[in-house]
Order: sequence, then structure tokens, then C-alpha cells
Amino acid sequence: MNFPPQITRIGAVAALSAALLAGGPAVAAQAAPSAPASAVTLSAPSVLDVGEICHSELPTEAHDTLDLIEEGGPYPYPQDGTVFENREGILPDQSEGYYHEYTVETPGSDDRGARRIVTGDKEQEDYYTADHYESFDLVDHSC
Repeated sequence: MNFPPQITRIGAVAALSAALLAGGPAVAAQAAPSAPASAVTLSAPSVLDVGEICHSELPTEAHDTLDLIEEGGPYPYPQDGTVFENREGILPDQSEGYYHEYTVETPGSDDRGARRIVTGDKEQEDYYTADHYESFDLVDHSC
């Protein structure tokens, strides 16, 4: 007899609960697949992917960039201060114009390099990336 997937899941949960309460082995129950394997999608990065870095652990050049931001410029690159669109979806979702990006000099680089500070509208909401937006660390200004 074929049971709907939700009945199968309920049965599996009940079997596992009974096994845990009784201290015995769980009976393996196999749920019917709800979607073909080809329909499986990978989830996008989330805010949980944002790390944290102490202000004191930032490279010297990041401190220089944060000082320039605090002073309102002038900035060494025309892209500095432009809207960061968060296309990667790693930072918390906000309205367009909420985030702005700034270059963090990379010694020995012939161009802007990969390091950036991205600021949010909140006070001391600064994110550091050393790998051109593949990962971000929220700057903890208290350490």
C-alpha cells in the first residue's frame, strides 16, 4: 500500500520517538522521495555565512580605509563610496543603497586588489572582505 509522504514522515518520527523513549534501536523507515534528484537546488549563502573579525586584527590598510571613511574622503579610487549591491547575497538583505564599498589597498597589487570594506547604514556596521566578496567578516569595533 502506498502512503502519502506526510504519513510516511509521521510514521518515521513516531518510530524514532518510541525508540528514543524506550531506549531501544530505532526502526529504519524510508520516506518516499518528494522530488526527483534533478530538482534539488543548492541554497544561496545566508547571513550565517558572515564571520567576525576584531578591529585590532584588520590589516593596517583596512584601518587606513576606515579612517578615510570616517573623514569622508577623499578616496584613492573613483569606485570608493559607490553603492554595493550585495549580489552575492552574503550580507543581510537590505534595500538598494544601504551598503557602500571602499578599497583596502593590497601591497604589491597592480590594481585595486581583492580587499574591501563594505559599510552599512548603521553606525560601525563595517564588513571586511579579503577575497573580493566571496566572504565577509563583520568588524567588531570593541576589540
